Amino acid sequence: MKKDEATKIIEILKNTYPDAKCSLDFTTPFEMLVAVILSAQCTDERVNKTTPSIFSKYSTPEDFAGMPLETLEELIHPCGFYKNKAKNIKLTAQKIVDEFGGEVPDTMDELLSLPGVGRKTANVVMLEAFNKPQGIAVDTHCKRLANRIGFSDEETPEKIEQDLLNLFSYGYLKDINHVLIYHGRAICTARSPKCEECPIREFCRFYEKA
Repeated sequence: MKKDEATKIIEILKNTYPDAKCSLDFTTPFEMLVAVILSAQCTDERVNKTTPSIFSKYSTPEDFAGMPLETLEELIHPCGFYKNKAKNIKLTAQKIVDEFGGEVPDTMDELLSLPGVGRKTANVVMLEAFNKPQGIAVDTHCKRLANRIGFSDEETPEKIEQDLLNLFSYGYLKDINHVLIYHGRAICTARSPKCEECPIREFCRFYEKA
């Protein structure tokens, strides 16, 4: 796909979903980091129902670092995979306290050094918490749409991200993931996509095959 065609697709989606934004609720970079870790294999809706009662009592790295692991597991249990997530959140909180002065680091390399933080999580935190987009968070919606539309033929998130970064200029990094998520939820669903309602169907190779 040519860059100008890809850009036109994103512009159409931006106009279709002018309010597209991150759907996770947070007030600080650390809350954002915790929310993203919890969102793995869990819906943002479930995370947003779980975190308010947690953040009302525990909201800082110091709070989580000093919390018994069993307590943290119980608090985040509704978000699934709670044992592994609790372990990573606690270790991450401890590292932030010990090595970063209690402040979530604002570089990709430092974020990737935190336990349980992969590139997708780091990309989300850099964009949403610090407004410093460094890449594109490739989640299930982004992967599905990138493959269907023709942005990428790759299967792994890392390779899909590189294809997207080659297609789009820096100014689009803050919008791409948001609009693809909204479109993936509203129209281009995993099952039974609403192709006839799709504003970008004329560009989509999946629609040609359907």
